Amino acid sequence: MSAASRQLSTAAERREALIEAAAVAFAERGFHGTPTTAIAKAAGISQAYLFRLFPTKEELYVAAVERCYERLRAAMRAGAERARADGVDPLDGMGLAYVELTQDRTTLQSTLQAFAAAAGDEGVIRDAARRGYAEMWELVRRLSGADDEELRSFFAHGMLITVLAGMDAPAVDAAWVRSLLGDEAAQQCAPPAATPTDPAAAG
Repeated sequence: MSAASRQLSTAAERREALIEAAAVAFAERGFHGTPTTAIAKAAGISQAYLFRLFPTKEELYVAAVERCYERLRAAMRAGAERARADGVDPLDGMGLAYVELTQDRTTLQSTLQAFAAAAGDEGVIRDAARRGYAEMWELVRRLSGADDEELRSFFAHGMLITVLAGMDAPAVDAAWVRSLLGDEAAQQCAPPAATPTDPAAAG
């Protein structure tokens, strides 16, 4: 590999590492609560280099939001493919894939933070959130062949799951959780049980 090619590769790798670090940081603390110095440190680069890759904090946040939606779309595609292979409705497969994805805290928090940031922004962040949601709608519509009523139900249920998972409500054995999610969905949304500590290993 030539020096020029390696330099380009390194720049691409650093950009990728920066987006991943930003996605985690923004998911934890939100757009306004996350300083770019902390993101640069997590990515192993200087703040000056961060702004060479992304001239504004808003642009970096948009890249993190887009990465979140990429993961959501990938999960939807995989869910639809599994459903077809099993002879199940692709819409059900995508719904299950989304429920599984909500157990990834970074993806879940990224989704919630994107909605919050978009609510207080009228520029590129809101545009990115709208664009990502529109692309999700188009993908689900295309893969499922669902009509408008089915799509409304799918996305409404998805939003309910997002909000309840954000509160960790499925971990609560309560009538209101079972009522809103249903017993099966509540079980699927529940966080994985902690692995018991092996006394022998602990000793």
